[in-house]
Amino acid sequence: MAITNWHTQHQQSLTAGQRGADALRNGMGSWPFIAAFIIAMVLWAAVNSIVLVNNSWDPYPYILLNLFLSMLAGLQGAILLISAKRQGAISSAMAMAKHDYDTNVAAKVEIDRLSSSANSIGK
Repeated sequence: MAITNWHTQHQQSLTAGQRGADALRNGMGSWPFIAAFIIAMVLWAAVNSIVLVNNSWDPYPYILLNLFLSMLAGLQGAILLISAKRQGAISSAMAMAKHDYDTNVAAKVEIDRLSSSANSIGK
């Protein structure tokens, strides 16, 4: 009988959407993402305010940028909720596995105790 690793089985059972949500969560929660985000905002403002003074596609107060940021926030919220839901399910499964393990250890101790007392009575 082959011994299987629960974590490996779980990773293989993930859908493409679940793997994508985890990858995006890990990317969005990183310093490189924050740095890239700040750079993109500064570039957007610089291009629209300085470089394209007369022909900017999104002049100050940057209504188009605000729309994009609102859509990004909505998507990030949904992605984070999907990933948090999965992490909650994993935590719950691990808590149940820990409870099962503790129950099995307690049962083994009790069986060993009963077995040793039965052996001492039989002698």
